[in-house]
Amino acid sequence: MKDTNADKKGQITLQFDTLAPDRLKWKKRNWFYYQEQLRHFRFLIPEGASVLEAGCGTGDLLNSLRAGRGVGIDISPEMLRIAAQQYPHLEFRQADVEQIEGWGETFDFIVLSDVIGLLSDIQEALDRLRPFCRPDTRVIISFHNFLWEPVLKFGEITGLKMPQQCHNRLSSADIVNLLILSGYEAVKSDYSLLLPLYIPLLSAFINRVIAHLPVFSRFCLSQYIVARPLGLREKRDYSVTIVVPCRNEKDNIEPAVRRIPEFGARQEILFVEGGSSDGTRHEIEHVIEKYPGKDIRLIVQDGRGKGDAVRKGFSCATGDILMILDADLTMQPEYLPKFYSCLANDRGEFINGCRLVYPMEKEAMRFLNMLGNKFFSSVFTWLLNQRIKDTLCGTKVLSRENYEKIVANRGYFGDFDPFGDFDLLFGASKQNLKIIEIPIRYRAREYGETQISRFRHGLLLLRMAFFAMHKLKR
Repeated sequence: MKDTNADKKGQITLQFDTLAPDRLKWKKRNWFYYQEQLRHFRFLIPEGASVLEAGCGTGDLLNSLRAGRGVGIDISPEMLRIAAQQYPHLEFRQADVEQIEGWGETFDFIVLSDVIGLLSDIQEALDRLRPFCRPDTRVIISFHNFLWEPVLKFGEITGLKMPQQCHNRLSSADIVNLLILSGYEAVKSDYSLLLPLYIPLLSAFINRVIAHLPVFSRFCLSQYIVARPLGLREKRDYSVTIVVPCRNEKDNIEPAVRRIPEFGARQEILFVEGGSSDGTRHEIEHVIEKYPGKDIRLIVQDGRGKGDAVRKGFSCATGDILMILDADLTMQPEYLPKFYSCLANDRGEFINGCRLVYPMEKEAMRFLNMLGNKFFSSVFTWLLNQRIKDTLCGTKVLSRENYEKIVANRGYFGDFDPFGDFDLLFGASKQNLKIIEIPIRYRAREYGETQISRFRHGLLLLRMAFFAMHKLKR
């Protein structure tokens, strides 16, 4: 029987060997498209990361990513010959991604840029790439929106676009399904480039503003999916640090300690006290003496605001997993094992509490606060390309390893958030972490008063949303 798959591979190899000498010419002709594609990849991949690119062609994208370790594989020997001449500091290997064998090396990122349309068996290719993955590896797939197929075909006929045999026309849902079949999980998806031609001022306005609006985004030329491999994380018990920011919360200190269940390999509770006037600091010291069997520490906050308290507490933490528990106990401490289990079992990488699923106690949240939360839920779901129903729930959980990555890249957003919630949410999104929410039952405060001002803090949140839009919707 004739091997049609081998024939197809041979045709693709011959096609790209033939196109290789003119590859630079085609890229110059469509420079704006490649510039925008690179800009998007650079947002997703930090400089200095290790990158494996499948279908690297002449290596231009891999080189422009400024990888600390860059390896490109391609089926075309002629493409690779040019790549090796241009970029001797990178490594190139001739291989078919559908047949490649691992060589004992893993990477921070695996890139498949505009290549899945050429593959005979996408699932097989994704399976073959798993040996190159760690639990924190991110696979980034870029592909063309199939709605643009007539335009792209016209461009090939008229000589405006490099001819390319695209055999697979897939939607985002198709690719997400293939990822699931191969043991990956989509973290987020994005759209880019509504106008792929450069027209001064107009291109920037359409691609930076209009292209990110609901409905319009679905018509963009380029689509991106970021995925993570599942089933690679070690199953074990993790140590836990629970940070409790507190200011004027005296009567909530001992109930918090009593009600936090035992879970994890080891547990420490850090009370970060922020200049209370009701004797909160003295109460923490008393509780430390009263419960000598528990690892409880008092940290005196030298800055202001909850965000500063959280950063102070996390900097002193020794646990593998970091948790925030608001001292008002409106989020019941008894829920914390659910957050631990979700992270420890790799169901998510950034676990956010959600108060807006179950009915809440009367007076737990004022009506205007509820409206504000629902509004910011929609805004941040759009901003982060992941579903976020409750941005302002104080309970947030992540690994110390991932928190350190957020800290290392905090300069991208700057120190702009007095609450701490958005610093963590934006940072988690920038690090391509899987964000997941756990519904909780929100209770009314029993002691003290809320320190949130609806209007003043609402305006501040709105400013932060606009700031994030500028940074995340480039």
